[in-house]
Amino acid sequence: MSGTIVVGWSADKYGAAAVEHAVAEARLRSASVVVVNATRGDALVDDRYARSGDVAVLESSLADSGVPFEVRQSMGPDVADQVLDVADEVGATLIVVGLRHRTPVGKLVMGSVAQRILLGATCPVLAVKPS
Repeated sequence: MSGTIVVGWSADKYGAAAVEHAVAEARLRSASVVVVNATRGDALVDDRYARSGDVAVLESSLADSGVPFEVRQSMGPDVADQVLDVADEVGATLIVVGLRHRTPVGKLVMGSVAQRILLGATCPVLAVKPS
């Protein structure tokens, strides 16, 4: 095994793109993947926090990939910090995040999880978009 790739995942096309690229990178690097699905604690209204059925589909897909994996779901005050904490904990060699287009006002009001991960990571970050 040659390292661990952490992927920030949401149960949508952006998360799917991130997982797809993380698995491809894991194969190239003979690495494992740790998938992080996080919320600020408003899981009942946070549509990016995966439901158990979404997690089961993800786990099945990852099992079929043949790449060693772990899926973690967590709640905390900041989603970016949760991803960065896992990356630090496992000594990640790469973090993969999906990017979504946001308006300038949306960035100002909501901030950008991907931007905070890019700026706070101690390892390389791969930012991807769906095809």
